[in-house]
Amino acid sequence: MGLVRSMMNSWGQLEPVTQQALLTLVRAVGAFAVLMFLVSYVVLIERRVCAWIQDRLGPNRCGPFGLLQPAADAIKAFLKEDFTPAHVRRVLFTLAPALVMLPAILNLAVIPFGSAPGTASGSWVVADLNVGLVYVFGILSLSVYGIVLAGYASNSRYPLLGGLRSGAQLISYEVLMGLSAVPVFLWVGSLNLSEILAAQTGRLQWAPSWLPLPNWLALQSPMLLLSLCLFLVAALAETNRTPFDLPEAEQELAGGYNIEYSSMRFALFFMGEYAAMILAAALMTTLFFGGWTLPWWGLDRPAQTFLGGLLHVGIFLAKVLALLLVFIWVRWMWPRFRYDQLMRLSWCKLIPLALLNILITAIWLWWQSL
Repeated sequence: MGLVRSMMNSWGQLEPVTQQALLTLVRAVGAFAVLMFLVSYVVLIERRVCAWIQDRLGPNRCGPFGLLQPAADAIKAFLKEDFTPAHVRRVLFTLAPALVMLPAILNLAVIPFGSAPGTASGSWVVADLNVGLVYVFGILSLSVYGIVLAGYASNSRYPLLGGLRSGAQLISYEVLMGLSAVPVFLWVGSLNLSEILAAQTGRLQWAPSWLPLPNWLALQSPMLLLSLCLFLVAALAETNRTPFDLPEAEQELAGGYNIEYSSMRFALFFMGEYAAMILAAALMTTLFFGGWTLPWWGLDRPAQTFLGGLLHVGIFLAKVLALLLVFIWVRWMWPRFRYDQLMRLSWCKLIPLALLNILITAIWLWWQSL
């Protein structure tokens, strides 16, 4: 107790700016730790789900129910030989895996993943930016560089083809992802993710009293529901998940851009894919499913206690995990597109549909304002 009391006294003697900097550091470290934990166990969940779909057991030997399998995989990746082929461009070859992992970590800073009483936004977020959504899309555009550099630096045929495919695919579906989010900030009138989350508190106004539905943006309008569907398709393509995994395409490219990698550098590509999946699910949770809020029992207001804050974080993570299960289900149920089908789907069908959705949303909001 004496130690705790002395720590509290020391905290009270710090300048407000120092306190804020330390709180931001604690939030950043906590968010990164949770991200790495989720990356490890989402891989395990996917392996068990795909085993269930294929009527087999999956990993169940390392620890009870296979719960120590992520630790075994990490040890295996660390102990493998880190081999660099002689024909690669060494600087770019080493830099590429870090560039794949970096965007997901940077974007984690603006995701409101819990409630914090006494703050301006009411949300626990590392950096509460007024242009948070623009920041997200700006950082997401960097993810293509890691894969393209990996394909180019490998100085090999199949990785180069995978990198070229990835460049064209990610640029195409980044356009779709950005356009699918436009109706959201037209509807809310803000690019701040905490304000978008605040617009989803309470219960749905048009729902009958006997059916207390949450006031999530996905339920507020058919246009926003269509935005969610378009955003989900774009997220699958941006994370190179089936049916959009053409940059890897084992049957055609033997693994694509990461063929020449081994040990932890290969593991970074693997971790980067799952970190991007988690970020996409967290972003969809914030934009369309109310983030950490629930309309019942006062859970749409900032928590007043530490346990209440943990409950809000748990609600947010539960929604993220539910969306990750959708990602996993799609991978093991849908066949891969041909490359021409993938590009035609984006430019000839989904992007025009997203533009039409923006037009309809703008006309609707203008008519409502009259």
